[in-house]
Order: sequence, then structure tokens, then C-alpha cells
Amino acid sequence: MYDVVLAGGRVIDPESGLDAVRDVGIDGDTVAAVAAGPLAGRRTVDVRGLVVAPGFIDLHSHGQAVAEQRLQVMDGVTTALELEAGRSPVAFFHELAAQEGRPVNYGYSASWALLRMFAVGLTATDVAGALADVASPEFQRPVTERELAGLLEQLRSEVAAGAIGIGIMVGYAPQIDPAEYLAVARVAAEAGVPTFTHARELAEFNPAVPIDGTAEIVRAAAETGAHMHYCHMNSTSRRHIRRTLDLVSQARAEGSRVTTEAYPYGSGSTAIGAPFFSPAGLKRMGETPQSIIYTPTGERVADEARLVELRTADPGALAVNEFLREDDPADRAHLEAALTFGDTAIASDAMPLTWTVPKPDPLAWPLPPGAVAHPRGAGCFSRAIRLLTRERGLLPLAETIRRSTLVPARILEEAVPAMRRKGRVAAGCDADLVVFDADTVTDRATYTDGTRTSTGVRHVLVNGTLVVRDDELVPDALPGRPIRAEPRR
Repeated sequence: MYDVVLAGGRVIDPESGLDAVRDVGIDGDTVAAVAAGPLAGRRTVDVRGLVVAPGFIDLHSHGQAVAEQRLQVMDGVTTALELEAGRSPVAFFHELAAQEGRPVNYGYSASWALLRMFAVGLTATDVAGALADVASPEFQRPVTERELAGLLEQLRSEVAAGAIGIGIMVGYAPQIDPAEYLAVARVAAEAGVPTFTHARELAEFNPAVPIDGTAEIVRAAAETGAHMHYCHMNSTSRRHIRRTLDLVSQARAEGSRVTTEAYPYGSGSTAIGAPFFSPAGLKRMGETPQSIIYTPTGERVADEARLVELRTADPGALAVNEFLREDDPADRAHLEAALTFGDTAIASDAMPLTWTVPKPDPLAWPLPPGAVAHPRGAGCFSRAIRLLTRERGLLPLAETIRRSTLVPARILEEAVPAMRRKGRVAAGCDADLVVFDADTVTDRATYTDGTRTSTGVRHVLVNGTLVVRDDELVPDALPGRPIRAEPRR
């Protein structure tokens, strides 16, 4: 007699290759049985005609509050990690999340950006503060030897405290000495944890960059032995994605550990003060201010004068930037090349919500009007299934699921043993599961309405607790747990 039985669903386990009708028995927070015969449960959920899969694992989620994570769990996400920007100090953020409760599992890398800001005298304490400070001359300047030594020691302390590797947003300080990047990679290599990089500009965009963004990542992997993870390579490589993929393939063939991720959108989102959103930066990428939407007002930036005004007055405000046209077949091919590249993880790059009204109760659901966001925070994984499998036929359903579950789990599991129990549907694994209708699951969030929840996700369990039941969020379900690395000593 199991606590919960998911009865009669199409179970897809990406590790074993199982794709068959099975019952799944859950005891407490663990999958206890996957069986062809009927299982008895204190509670039985009829999932006939639906897919039962591991819950989606998002390696790149900046939206770490309850509201943002509820949008993600409605998209089938059961673990949402902040690994590109990171958090520091990680112990404080683990404690804060545990006190407030979270609907999904959570975890953080050590934040190179925040700790570098501290080293050079800036005082940002969170992602919002960091985004506001990225344009600061202090952040952009080289560090002294003493500052670098202090920064590296802080990173070691954070990793020892359970940070899931080191997040390196070097693309936001693109002129720093490449030696600093290598030094950070060596810290990760010594501890046996990954790094997660927002790459510098490619040489095609800026021949004056100290080192090509992709070349820097693969060089660090070869020279230090660190596991280098390439964040959202679709948005930093754009129409040069095939050169990026060739370099990564070559590095892998030579024995380096370089892993990749991408999201299924042709527009990104970050602070309007980011260096690559300057008028000169946009020109280098063949774009204009009109490619940017200023999130707080929804306005499309009219011209360079307005862009400079916004970057000066509100550098940390979020903006949406179109880098590939989703309705253009050639641009779509670049995006699909990134998404279907060998063992690329699907990862959302979900952003914190921007509120155009006073912030409501953080536990309010449904979300009150006034929240603005990039649609990837609400629809990334359902969109991947819709586009890659159902509409474009580029990947079988089991493979799209694998890239959303087992692939991200394996990227982390060497340094994070807890991930060996995630991304699978098998006895002894964590009961982080999503149940969805493969024929109808889809994203509904758009660039003008970014908080519309996905549909077709019928049930989601996190640590054995139903957080989505019969297509509806369970508002009082906050069963998320922290995910921590176990570095080498």
C-alpha cells in the first residue's frame, strides 16, 4: 500500500529508456515502485492517457521568489536553480528560502559578480542590485592583486558552504583581464565543482574584446580541468551559433568538460544597463534601440537618445531584446541548432517579476494584475515540447524530456550527489514528477503577457507532495528543499 499511486500513465524514464504504461507508487518523498501491474495506494490518481516524467530541472532561473517559482511549477518545473548569476552568501539565501518556503527545490552557485562588486567597493546584495551596478566603472575596472586574492578566497568559502559551483557573468564586464577568469576556473577545478558562464562577446561582434567568448570557455576547460558550463549559448552566439558548436565539439573531443544550455526563444531579457545594450554594443550586433522593450513601461525604445536616458536613469530595469526573429526560417534554424546540439540542456533564464503596481502579498495566487515578465519564466519547458517535438518534429518526446531532466541532473551530479536521485522515474529516486498531456501541453505566455501559465500540465509532485493538482496550483504546498554541492576537501 503506497501513499500515492499514479495509475496507468505513459511513464518515460530517460535513464533506462522506459516508455510504457506503468503504475508509479510513491512513499513519502520517494518513488518506491514502477510496475506493469496495478499498485494499491492510499490515494490513487488516474493518469491514463497522460505522460508521467521526471520533473523538469531548470539550471538557470533568476526568479527565485515564490511567485516566480509558482509560474515555473505550472510549467512542470520541480527544481529551479540560480547558477549563472548565483547568490552570495549562499547560507543566508538557503536559510531565507527555508523560512519562507518554496514550491520547488532550489539552490545557488557562488556569485562571482556579487563578490567582485564587494571586492571593488560596491554594495549590491542581490540580483537586482547587481544588475543596477553592472554598468558601474568600478565593476568594469581591473581588480588589484589583493582584490583578486580576496575574491578567490570568498569564492572558496561559498563553495565550501554548499554553493553549486561558481556563476561567472563575465559578459557583463567584457574588458576584464582573461587571467581573472582563469583564476576563478582554477578555484572551481580545485573544488571539483562546475562554473556557469555568461560568455563575453564573440570576436565577430567585437574584434577588440580581450578574448573571444567561446574560446575563453573552452580554453579554461583545457587549461584548468574545470567543468565549464556554457549558459544560454543561443543568446550570446546568435547567428554565429555554428562556430560556437564547432568549438565546443572540438573541446569535448579533446577531453574537456564543456556542457551547454539554451532556451526556445529568440528574445532575451536582462538589465537595460548591460554593456551589450549600449548604443555601440547594439551596433556591433547589428541591432538598433528599437529591438529593445523597456519592461517597466512596455515601450519599445524609440532611438539612441531614449536608450541613453533609460540606461542612465534606471540601469537595473529589465528589458526584452530581440536577437533572432522567431518568424524567420533562417533565424529559427540558428535557434534550433542550439537547442538540438548534443546533450544541450533546456534552461529558461527566467527573470524576476517586474511589478508596475505596488508589490502584492508574496503568496497571492493567482498573480494579481501588474506583474510583467519575459515569457520564458512561465512557458519554457512546455514551449520546448510544443516546438521541438509536436510542431517541428526535431526531437522525439523522450529526448525533449531527457534534455529537460536527466541532462541537467547529470551536468550537476558529480559535484551534487542529490541530483543522482532526480531526472529519473525509478525506484529509489526522488518523487519529483510531472504529469502532462503530450498532445495539448503548451505555453501561453507571450512577450506582451508574460505571466500566463502553461496548459496541459495536469499534476506536479515535488518531494512527493502535489503542488499542481488537476491543472490547478495548490497554494499552500511549499515542499521545496535546498540543493547543495559537496565539494572536494
